[in-house]
Amino acid sequence: METTEQMLARRRLELSHEAAVRVGGSLDVRRTAQDLADVLVPTLGDLAGVELAQAVFDGTDPPRGLGGGDLHLRHAALAPATVGPLTGIDLGDELPPVPDSPLLRGLQQGITVTLGRDELTAMLGDPELVELLLPQSFRWVMLAPLWARGFLLGDVTVWRIDRSDPFTQEDADLLTEVASRAALALDNARRYTREHRAAVALQERMLPPATTDTPAAETAGAYLPAGDGVDIGGDWFDALALPSLRVALVIGDVVGHGMHASAGMGRLRAAIQTLADLELEPEEVLTRIADLVNRLAAEAPPAEQDGIGATCLYAVYDPVTGRCTMASAGHPPPVVIRPDGTVHIVAISPGAPLTVGGMPYETTTIDIEPGSILALYTDGLMERDSRDLDDALRRLTTRLAVSSGPEADLVDVGQALLADLAVQPRRDDMALLLARTRSIPKEATALWEFRADPAVVAEARKQTARQLTAWGLQDLVFATELIVSELVTNAVRYAGGPVGLRLLRHDVLVCEVTDPSNTQPRLRRARTTDEGGRGLFLVAQLTSRWGCRYGRNGKTIWAEQPIDNSL
Repeated sequence: METTEQMLARRRLELSHEAAVRVGGSLDVRRTAQDLADVLVPTLGDLAGVELAQAVFDGTDPPRGLGGGDLHLRHAALAPATVGPLTGIDLGDELPPVPDSPLLRGLQQGITVTLGRDELTAMLGDPELVELLLPQSFRWVMLAPLWARGFLLGDVTVWRIDRSDPFTQEDADLLTEVASRAALALDNARRYTREHRAAVALQERMLPPATTDTPAAETAGAYLPAGDGVDIGGDWFDALALPSLRVALVIGDVVGHGMHASAGMGRLRAAIQTLADLELEPEEVLTRIADLVNRLAAEAPPAEQDGIGATCLYAVYDPVTGRCTMASAGHPPPVVIRPDGTVHIVAISPGAPLTVGGMPYETTTIDIEPGSILALYTDGLMERDSRDLDDALRRLTTRLAVSSGPEADLVDVGQALLADLAVQPRRDDMALLLARTRSIPKEATALWEFRADPAVVAEARKQTARQLTAWGLQDLVFATELIVSELVTNAVRYAGGPVGLRLLRHDVLVCEVTDPSNTQPRLRRARTTDEGGRGLFLVAQLTSRWGCRYGRNGKTIWAEQPIDNSL
């Protein structure tokens, strides 16, 4: 019995099934192209290649024009991959334009083309093109277009080098079917590339500068988006300079992936920046952000409400006291790497994620030695190593301890750590914020406490002038005396005692007056007949900025003046 046709039919059926299973399992353009080339060899030919338009790699729409060279094709895949380049075109190279011809027009209009060596050589016409594009010993070639959703994405080419039998119509029909399915998979990968790049661009635009340099700390942030076909998430970090030389460190992770997560991250980051300017305590910041998340969930369609949420860690470091106060909303604990290389995982009590409203958050305060590195991170750095989070945290701390020396560059440390973790497929975003803490020397601070008596105003001015003279800031004595006089007078008159006065010197001169009252100071416009009400106006005119923050036992009014370090 003649079984050749039956064997060929069975092989074609197996090829069609294998192509349906293997091609399209990835949203990476190059991997999808390679899967397509691999399934065609050796069933249909000895060599297979895939050429795609540059727009497919970029995620944009390919051109619709016809004619030689209009598609700007690039060599995307070759099978078997072990044979190496058989032509002058390597993987990733751009194909040169070819002469226009009826066969080329037919290919670009969706027709699978079968050619012999002599016919294809005559069509090219140019010996240099023949040497550049064609394998030296091929006998037959079959080309099928990759059409999807009205766009010509490229073509797939199958060569027969060792076989003498030409391609049949059944072969052409089979390649057309496989190419049609593969084109949809490639177009899905192209559209994913476009959406992923847009989300990454949005995410990166919303993130702060990678590095900051403040009196409180030197910081470096690193971010790595998800890969392997996973939409980008909503991880973010922030380092916010606060009054009185302090710094706020923020790390967060929005639930979900895609543009919605990036947009949600942007809204939360903007809200936290606003709350940080109000100088609220960390637990109060998280409470208000949780209320915002619940409002966003209430505004969302019912089907999306369960997917709105976030975790966040908010910390404030004071370089004068060397203390860091932090609160967590379901976020992993920070890690402190001391100057001697020892590592300490902060025993912070994580509150409920920001999805759950109405729950209190607990504040943790720790002392941090100057020169230590405070590491804040998202769970993407741990989930990659192990399903055991405790074990993953130990591995993370070990890596931080090894790479974070006293003289180590924080940017290099963050990039090296993410590069080490990026070897495996990334199923989640990874964000890392490193802060090397600093301290304000005692000789750059001055503190006094006065009773609630109008007579102490003159003493406060006298102490201020004496301290500024000792610091070599004689040019600021007159303005600072006026500021101290107005603030201390208001505290004595309206708040009672004791009244605290503190001066801080760094790149700015900070003047702080503390009193036991929680009354909000307000800047108002005094009328010409008013005898008072101009104190805060004078303070505002004499300083670069001023404000008020509240503590557990009163408030502190602060004012900053720039110091001309060139003098």
